[in-house]
Amino acid sequence: MKKFNVTAARLSVLASVMAALAACGGSDGSSGPVAEDARPQDTRNSFVAPTAALAAMDPATGGSAVPTDRWTGVLNGAGYQIEVPKTNWNGKLVMWAHGYAGTGNTLTVSPPIMRKYLLDNGYAWAASSYTKNYYDVRAGVEDTNALALNFTKIAAANGRTLVEPSKFFISGVSMGGHITAAAIEAETAATANNKVKYSGAVPLCGVVGDTALADYFGGYQLAAQALAGVPASKFPVTAAEWAVLAPVIRSALWATFPTVTNAQGDKLKTAVQQLSGGTRPFYNEGWADAGNQGNLWASIGGDGTFSGILNGNIVDTTQIVYKIDASAPGQTALDNFFNASILKISPTPDANRKRTDGLRWIPVINGEFSVPVVTLHTLGDLFVPFKMEQVYATRAKAKGNDRLLVQRAIRDVGHCAFTAAEAAEAFDAMVKWEAGGPKPAGDDVLTPAVIGDPKYGCTFTNNTPSLQDYTAPAVRAAHQAKYPSCS
Repeated sequence: MKKFNVTAARLSVLASVMAALAACGGSDGSSGPVAEDARPQDTRNSFVAPTAALAAMDPATGGSAVPTDRWTGVLNGAGYQIEVPKTNWNGKLVMWAHGYAGTGNTLTVSPPIMRKYLLDNGYAWAASSYTKNYYDVRAGVEDTNALALNFTKIAAANGRTLVEPSKFFISGVSMGGHITAAAIEAETAATANNKVKYSGAVPLCGVVGDTALADYFGGYQLAAQALAGVPASKFPVTAAEWAVLAPVIRSALWATFPTVTNAQGDKLKTAVQQLSGGTRPFYNEGWADAGNQGNLWASIGGDGTFSGILNGNIVDTTQIVYKIDASAPGQTALDNFFNASILKISPTPDANRKRTDGLRWIPVINGEFSVPVVTLHTLGDLFVPFKMEQVYATRAKAKGNDRLLVQRAIRDVGHCAFTAAEAAEAFDAMVKWEAGGPKPAGDDVLTPAVIGDPKYGCTFTNNTPSLQDYTAPAVRAAHQAKYPSCS
């Protein structure tokens, strides 16, 4: 990207022109550009990019034996890793988007879970740390795209001349799944500062319902407060108020926090089952998983701004219909009373409006894409719940793009607890489809009777272990031994 030397005087003139345009409106009768407001995330500028070397895969421990060039460095403040087969590169580049990395100043970058598959099949891959931490999907999309656009320049700087990739693909986990899905959206193509035309995408355990995740956290919090006898009368509460409320809620609803709820807490369990995707295998195991509850409790009690990514509350619970009574299907009198009495949260108008300087602060996923997409999601994940897949499917169908979407359910409780085999199979299915093959098989994520089948998720769960898995093979095997059998 070119750098321009703009003097203070020129900036002043430019600001005056923009203000005049905003005041007068556009020639088409519109109100013209809207002045961009500052937000807490804009002031966070002390992030440190990683520069450590990328180690080669070890064939002796199950890694790829393909010789590769590996480059690390910093691009526009974001660290990166790039790996390209030395002799059998197929001309295609896979961009990898990592998940949420917290709120610290140290940025992180890591290889894709299906790294071995990619190298064995001739793909190059690249991954960015992004320029900022927090839930900054906008930065994730822009920095990932910028790295893709600079791929051949970085190669040349490292002594290797490469042609521009013939195709770009993108995949990522969790927040990186949000980045992946947002990167192929029509709105992103129109508004991103760094534009990349991807040929296909594989969001893994992704926040593919964008801000619907905040609605889920809000619904969990309101239901927990109401059932604990401390119903919310306002939203948000202050950090000091939440510090008092949280232990009261846990004491009222759990016999042993965070794994065993009491009778009143079981009503919350019923409510969250519906909020997170409905009756399905592995929900019970997911509810009792300490990691899931820990992630949830770290995510509630906020102010609805994604910790300063927005300036206003994005949580919307006005459309939620709670189900707390497990004694009968459908809405009972108890459910109706609960819904009538619980606080409903409305979002701040335009909290996540379109920007005049690029992507929205939280890029949207409207289901407006034109390339093949294959997703994976674990059934018992309650941090980024299976519900995200249902939101994505509904939006894609509304836009007529469900023909381009394949979704697969995986039988595990952990957030992003995939095997490398499962991720590789999903990516392989996508690229073969993109190359002209038939649409691959997937799971129905919308029909309650299908999702509620005890064997749901058996088709695409592959417990073949490897050292590339995010969950240690022994840990996953212990979990799987407790689950209903697929046989």
